[in-house]
Amino acid sequence: MKKITILFFLFSVCSFSQKVDLSYYLPKEAYNSSIPKPKDIIGHEVGEWHVTHDKLVQYMTALANVSDRISIENRGETFEGRPLILLTITSPENHKNLEKIKQNHIAATNDATIDISNHPIVVNQGFSIHGNEASGSNAALAIAYYLAASETESTKELLKNTIILFDPSFNPDGLQRFSYWANSNKNKHINPDPNDREYHEVWPGGRTNHYQFDMNRDWLPVQLPESKARLKTFHDWLPNILTDHHEMGSNSSFFFQPGIPSRTNPLTPQINQDLTREIGNYHAKAFDKIGSLYYSEESFDDFYYGKGSTFPDINGSIGILFEQASSRGHAQETENGILTFPFTIRNQVTAAFSTLEAAKNMRIKILKYQQDFYAESRKTFEKKALVFGDEKDAAKTFHLAEVLKRQQINIHEVASDFNQNGKNFKKGYCYVVPMNQKNHRLLKAMFAVQTTFKDSLFYDISAWSFNHAFGVDFAENVPLSRAGKEINELSLKKGLVSKQSDYGYLMPWNEFYAPKALNAILQKGLRAKVAMKNFTNETSNYDYGTIFIPVQNQVLDSSELFQFLTEIASESAIDIYGVSTGLNDGIDLGSENFAAIKTPKVAMLVGDGISGNDSGEIWHLFDQRFEIALTRLDLNYYSRIDISKYTHIIIPSSSNIAKSEEEKLKTWVMNGGILIGYKNTAKWLANSKFINLEFEAPKRDSIKNVSFENRSLQSGAQVIGGAIFEATIDRSHPINFGYKNDKIALFRNSTLFIKPDKISYNNPIQYTSNPLLNGYISKENAKVIPNTIPFKAQRLGSGRVLVFTDNTNFRGFWFGTNKLLMNAIFFGSEM
Repeated sequence: MKKITILFFLFSVCSFSQKVDLSYYLPKEAYNSSIPKPKDIIGHEVGEWHVTHDKLVQYMTALANVSDRISIENRGETFEGRPLILLTITSPENHKNLEKIKQNHIAATNDATIDISNHPIVVNQGFSIHGNEASGSNAALAIAYYLAASETESTKELLKNTIILFDPSFNPDGLQRFSYWANSNKNKHINPDPNDREYHEVWPGGRTNHYQFDMNRDWLPVQLPESKARLKTFHDWLPNILTDHHEMGSNSSFFFQPGIPSRTNPLTPQINQDLTREIGNYHAKAFDKIGSLYYSEESFDDFYYGKGSTFPDINGSIGILFEQASSRGHAQETENGILTFPFTIRNQVTAAFSTLEAAKNMRIKILKYQQDFYAESRKTFEKKALVFGDEKDAAKTFHLAEVLKRQQINIHEVASDFNQNGKNFKKGYCYVVPMNQKNHRLLKAMFAVQTTFKDSLFYDISAWSFNHAFGVDFAENVPLSRAGKEINELSLKKGLVSKQSDYGYLMPWNEFYAPKALNAILQKGLRAKVAMKNFTNETSNYDYGTIFIPVQNQVLDSSELFQFLTEIASESAIDIYGVSTGLNDGIDLGSENFAAIKTPKVAMLVGDGISGNDSGEIWHLFDQRFEIALTRLDLNYYSRIDISKYTHIIIPSSSNIAKSEEEKLKTWVMNGGILIGYKNTAKWLANSKFINLEFEAPKRDSIKNVSFENRSLQSGAQVIGGAIFEATIDRSHPINFGYKNDKIALFRNSTLFIKPDKISYNNPIQYTSNPLLNGYISKENAKVIPNTIPFKAQRLGSGRVLVFTDNTNFRGFWFGTNKLLMNAIFFGSEM
């Protein structure tokens, strides 16, 4: 019996590691022999190995060089310097008139009287935005070859009536990372055992880009170079269909949209979902033909407009998500049998072709839908505007204006300073956005507020209002007369030093890039102090957190210091003020209420058990935004290194800190270190006696009248997938330095509720009694969150332990709370 089992296993290995060629993926028909096959260029068959990004680019370039159906462009670079290529695939005749076709296509969205019956349909096909969901990008090899080489009349007809914007890799850095892993761990004789190392990537895996961002959440905030490139393509062309090829769990089958109907954003027209469902019939027919399992309308959603499959829906297009069960390598045992990599590729190829078939047959209907979308949009124009800004932080406001410009939304200067709803909107620090513009539906979606929902489950966040994310003052229904000159080219405010001083310089802490400037000052070896109280110097008022740089007893003389600070002010877009006296109204510049700031040396724990997204967002904040060195210490070797040289250690959300490391970390804190913990780490720190915290737990009502079928809906409804809450802040506390208002909007996606301290000044940030600003929260959690605290600071020996219940750097666009972490770094010893 044992021999039979072994022989069966060996037979299985041989049977699923069969050689495949293009005939496995493509129809048996006539092909142009002058078009190179993928193997001719990359050296292996599609699906034999995981294609690396460099080979993917090599093949696409080779196709463009020989095919008159394909052109290629490089739209920029990833953080790792990889090209962000785009193929335009259409008939040779269309290529000769491509710019005119584009102009006509866009014109039809602006004028409902234009006859679109002879216009080509525009289809944007994108692959593997999650790098370790690699079947999409590997399928792109076969699809591109087919479109270049097929000689059938149906293909020629398709290309005559279709412009295909073909992005073979939405995430080059992640794809490269994963292909290296899968290929370097591949066995000569494929081992499908799910426990094999091939199917278990090392942290953080290939899903994300260089800084560990999930790029399929960045279509709306547009913070990453990959997103900026693809958004420019989208708005240049306004494709009618955009497909987004993904993978999911190995035991699944194949999913295509629409998703669960009750989880569609209410701003999405119903006809959009109807057309998505009609296109789905083409997918079903194609999968029936090859015998592949599939499903639809039972999973995923169309709510958050920051995903590739949903973003098109608020732009007059149709977004379609494809999810293929993943082999996570070359072959893997699953509940549905052995799932091979070539099989996953074939399904992606099939979905790509069924999309094009639907586009060809539904061309006029879908073109008319887009035209009607914008015509209906124009009928609902509002002759009002919204305004946003921060009279003390031009940079943060500028970066929100950047997002709007990337989304092709028109913005204006403020004609003159004004006050509305108790907020000051200052020219040069604020922007007016008229609502009577083409993309006003997208604009509404970006600032929309919704607190009641048809469904209580969300695949992603339920709120993202950009005024809250950026922490700016905001008003709606502003008269259009408040709008000044339209801004065509945005520019960041130029920083300067007001005058040279022989006494000292004051740098307000309100501006977004003040931490970048302070770090440069400290790294230069200069002394700086922070104001613990408000004061007035020479008729100018200065807030808590103002930085004082004295002239005397510095490593630079007076002239050198002025020159250095001038450079820093310019690079950081901040103003620094030279002063002539230390005598103030309030604390004087020589007061002990100016605390000395030590040069930080910051480390962060990373590795297995640490949240990859959260740690990546922190890394990005330090490295890209503030240019502060951040040492990442992997848990694999953390126990072997001396941590005494670090002033701060950050632990992103984790529940995997070994007990053996507890004493080492505790000793470091007691000797003066500042430990900063996020989310689940706060619970670990409390359980390990680093900090005294009491947690609130929601009372779950007894579950009645819930069927077995719906049991998961009951528990899922208790999740806070991502919502926005209001908190009151004590601006005199160092954690809140640089904020001008007494309220702050906080993003949260945890159910960690900390009871407030009995001493009020130990609660510098505290949720209000009715804190929900935007998004979904269950009634049970809504009863608990009021008056709890999202931040706590305590002494431990000579050091400090600081905890946040939620990510203050969410997805790189939550500018409004970035400064909380910077305050913990520079002023943590004063808390």
